[in-house]
Amino acid sequence: MTMPVAALETDRRATFLTRTYSHLLGAILGFTVLEVMLFTNGLAEPIARTMLGGSWLVVLGAFMLVSWLASRAAMNATSLATQYAALAGFVVAEAIIFVPLLYIANTTAPGTIQSAALVTMMGFVGLTAVAFSTRKDFSFLGGTLRWIGVMALVLIVASVIFGFELGTWFSIGMVTFAGVAVLYDTSNVLHHFPEDRYVGAAMQLFASVALMFWYVLRIFLGSRD
Repeated sequence: MTMPVAALETDRRATFLTRTYSHLLGAILGFTVLEVMLFTNGLAEPIARTMLGGSWLVVLGAFMLVSWLASRAAMNATSLATQYAALAGFVVAEAIIFVPLLYIANTTAPGTIQSAALVTMMGFVGLTAVAFSTRKDFSFLGGTLRWIGVMALVLIVASVIFGFELGTWFSIGMVTFAGVAVLYDTSNVLHHFPEDRYVGAAMQLFASVALMFWYVLRIFLGSRD
């Protein structure tokens, strides 16, 4: 069985972290390229209209569900090929699910996408620095995150059934949730991931970054209403 990263020699641990964050950067770039292609080729509008033709909250629920499945896959995938397939599939799924939100932002509030991306990047870098500098094991947050994630999905389902809106405070709460998830995931990368699961580690971090970006952008859009 592969040893966790925390038990490795310094150079091997550094190699693992370099690979993990290189793959995270690659996932973010891949997501960005896919979105640019969808919008440049004119596919974004029909995708957005189709997805928004139903309930917007269903899209929100799909985003939460896909993020949760990605985290599960990141923890359970063993072979490198499976990890790469899961990462690629997740990036494509996220790119499609993000289309309606990005389409609304691009057409109704130009500039918010860039602002939300900058805030997300600053938040992620800051939280990552906290995890790296303190070296604290935040694995104790796992149970709390799972409970809050389930409650968020219940709220989304309830809002679809009963027709009430999840407003700005829900988005603020979810940004906080995403920030805690970044601490938890970074801690897992530093302490618990096996050496051969750097692709899965990158996918779990990407899921948290995407979650934070989604709700930061929703807050920016809500402030324009």
